[in-house]
Order: sequence, then C-alpha cells, then structure tokens
Amino acid sequence: MTNEQKHELTSRRTFAIISHPDAGKTTLTEKLLLLGGTIRSAGTVKAKKSGKYATSDWMEIEKQRGISVTSSVMQFFYRDHHVNIVDTPGHQDFSEDTYRTLTAVDSAVMVIDGTKGIEAQTLKLFKVCRMRGIPILTFINKLDREGREPLELLQEIEEVLGIESYPATWPIGMGKRFQGTYDRFEKKIEVYRGNEESVFIDFDGENVTEELTKYIDPAVIPSLLDELMLIDEAGNDFSIEKVKNGTLTPVFFGSAIANFGVQSFFNSFLNLTSPPQSRMSSNGEIPIDYPHFSGFVFKIQANMNPAHRDRIAFVRVCSGKFERGMTVTLPRTGRKIKLGQSQQFLASDRETVEEAYPGDIIGLYDSGTYQIGDTIIGGGAMFQFEALPKFPPELFRKVRAKNAMKHKHFDKGMTQLVQEGAVQLYRTPFFGDYILGAVGELQFQVFEYRMKAEYGVDLEFTSMQHNSARWISKDDVKHIKTDSRAMLVEDLDGNPVLLFENDFVLRTFTDKYPDVKLSTIFEG
Repeated sequence: MTNEQKHELTSRRTFAIISHPDAGKTTLTEKLLLLGGTIRSAGTVKAKKSGKYATSDWMEIEKQRGISVTSSVMQFFYRDHHVNIVDTPGHQDFSEDTYRTLTAVDSAVMVIDGTKGIEAQTLKLFKVCRMRGIPILTFINKLDREGREPLELLQEIEEVLGIESYPATWPIGMGKRFQGTYDRFEKKIEVYRGNEESVFIDFDGENVTEELTKYIDPAVIPSLLDELMLIDEAGNDFSIEKVKNGTLTPVFFGSAIANFGVQSFFNSFLNLTSPPQSRMSSNGEIPIDYPHFSGFVFKIQANMNPAHRDRIAFVRVCSGKFERGMTVTLPRTGRKIKLGQSQQFLASDRETVEEAYPGDIIGLYDSGTYQIGDTIIGGGAMFQFEALPKFPPELFRKVRAKNAMKHKHFDKGMTQLVQEGAVQLYRTPFFGDYILGAVGELQFQVFEYRMKAEYGVDLEFTSMQHNSARWISKDDVKHIKTDSRAMLVEDLDGNPVLLFENDFVLRTFTDKYPDVKLSTIFEG
C-alpha cells in the first residue's frame, strides 16, 4: 500500500449525529459545516421567516416543518481530515431509515438537550449504536439556557444508557450565569462571550491565576475547583480502548446555536475516533486494505432533483478505491454495471466524484437496478456484506389513487418511494390492493405529500385496525387458515406476511399453530 493510500484511509471519519427532535442536532451539523468552510452562514431551523433553512434539510416538506425527515449526507475537509457526516432524521417516525443509516457509519455523536436530558428517540438510536458496537461521543447542548445539573446528566447517561461517561469538558455555570467550559484534556478554559469569539486561557484545574479571575467570576471559582476535584476522584478513568469499543462516552458541554464549544469538541472528536474498519461479509471479514473496491447500498432516494426525476443509491465504500467509470458486479443478480454517474453531496448540492476511498459515501445514479442492502464489488471475488435489518411497521393503511386515470403515475411513484424504504408496501393476494405499512403517522403524511408534489397523484387512504406484521415461510402458508383479523399479504419481494389486528389475535394464532415460525425482522 502506498503512503498516499495509507493517508486516504487514516484521514477518513464517517459519523452520524443522533438525537431526539429539537435537541439541536441539525444546528450542530450546520456549525460543523461552517468550521469546515463548506458554508458561509448557517441557516438555522429557527430562522423560518427569513427564508433561511438548514443546509442539511433539502426536501420541501422539511423546510416547511423545520425537521429532518430523510438522512442527508455531507462531506467536507477539516484539519487534514476528510469528514463524512450523515445527518439522520430526528423524528421518531423515521427510525427505520435512521437504523439503516447507522450501518454505514464508524462512530456517532449523540446530542442531548441540557434542559431535558435523555429523551425517547435518543434512547432508541443509542441502542442501535450499542448493538453494533459503534463508538459514541456525547455533546450536551443548550448550556446557555437554564438546565439540569451536569452531574445529574452524567448519572442519567450511565443509568439509562448503561454506558460509562467521562466529562472531557466541564461547564462553568449555566443559563445566564454560563461562563465557559474547562477542557480536561487540553487544560484550558474556553470563556463564553455570547456570540463573540471565545477566549482560551490556561488553567491546570487547581491553581487560581490572575488571568483566571480576570475572565471568570471569582465567586464561582471555589465551586468549580470542588466539582473538578470530585470528578477527578469519583469519576471514571479515561480509556481510549473503551471509547473505541463503545463502552465509554466522552462528554462535551456547549451551545450549538451560539457556536460555543463546537470547535474544541470537534478537534477532540478527530483524535478520539477511528478511521474506517473492516466489515463482515459472507466470506468473513473484508479488511480495510482489501485491494479491490467493495461497498453496499444503505439508502435510496428518489427525486433529489425534482426537475430531473432522478433516483440516487447511496453507497458506503468499504474497501479498495472507487473510480468513476469502473465496472462492478452486483452479486444479488450477477449483473455487471459500469459506474459512470457518481456524485458527492452537501445536502441537495452535489458534484461529480472521480474517486473515493473506504469510509466515503457516494451517490450512484440508479435507474432501478439497486435495492437497499445490495453489495457491489470490483475484482473477481463474490461476497455479500451482512444484510440490513427490515423492521416491522405498526401502522397500516390501504391506499389508492383518487383519480383512476393517474394509475401509471401512481404505480411509478409507489414503486420508487417504497424502494427508498421510508414505508413498506404489501399487496393482498387476490385483489392486489395496496397496503402501506409505517412506523409512524408522519411517514404517511410525507408519502402523501411526495406522491402529490413529485408524481402529481392525489391519494386516498383507508385506515386499518392492524398493528403488527410478521413474516412467515411459504411452506407454512399452506398449513394455516387466515381471515381479516390475521390477514395474509405479500411484501414487495413476494414474501408472505401476516398482518395481525392486535396482540390478542397474534397470541391466539401462535397458540393454534405452535410450529409456525413468525419473524419480526425479515431475514432474507
């Protein structure tokens, strides 16, 4: 391996930002892009009336609602590092898209609202990171507002999430009394001055200097010294090994909206996280220095540019070097494909990418070739990366086009949007009725909006009582009887699925057919 290739591998950082809605995730993303010089002014979600929107929110409905509902991918250079940020949907209704996105990253930044602590969606996403052993760094946000005590927040992280915490920075006051943070690694205080640039002063954590009393209110210094002594003596020891295997989270305090603590957090982030690692496949582990190109599709997005009706498959590069125009094999079909149109992104802005390395995320123009979870490979070997999970929906609606003349557009829109994986599609065996399944109500609303905006089709929904889906083998279908309360349908790939009205119907079914295996996650 050449020195240039080594540098390309070690300089990559690919991470997701996870949080509950409104914890400040999109604002933090904006400030990181600002640091990387990718954007000149951050359009915060707050600034609705001025027409400034968050750079990472590109879909029209996201601008209207001020929430992220699809995973954006953003790339920039910072301090000799090639950084890939995946900004995941914060809204709980979009958990499936987020779960899949987390398979494409090497680490995660967990944003916690300092006024609220850990919220439901943070917990869900954290569990997925833990399941995959992803290193997690925590940014406790909104320190410029009155919030909860820092020790209380650390205790909650440890008790609720079951992970050790290590405060890498420590806040001095909060809300109106917020004066800055102490960096335990760098032995420096970053002084908070509202929206002006921070001042940094040296401080060893023990000895009070004249410079310290010039910038920090002398009245708060004794309690600061006590708190630092307490976390030194009673807190967890720092271990980079524990950070890298996801059992200890370094915690940073700051305010994303005031751009305070973001730069020092990100500088530490680059030192504390690893470059891309090897990945498991059907042929065993594929090392990061495997000479041939390989990658997998973790997301498909239709109509990123409504004027062109295009469809993009997002690919995480896992090994080798991607070069535009190269020919790859799709093991699922055995088909050879020339990768002529490839792109990299800053939300909806994109540019052609000529080459990419492990850790990078590229967009491939897709005419309907790819499915979520597909592996693509250069070179002669044939293998598949581990399958991506498919989660069962909890809400179901029958759906049809209001105008029967729009049937062609309806079919096209249904196929493309369902292949993105935001909703799941089922059909009844005899009449071929369409049934949509989703994790949350917002998914139906976005689906309806996009069908109208992008395909010109008005939808009519009929609610269903069913609340759970279970996959079943084709052999078992012959031995069971179904009715409207345990309804037999097929998923997009023709696999049989049972939709149950409630837990009682599901229990009754399993009592009646104890040998029939029902699965909540489709296992290919």
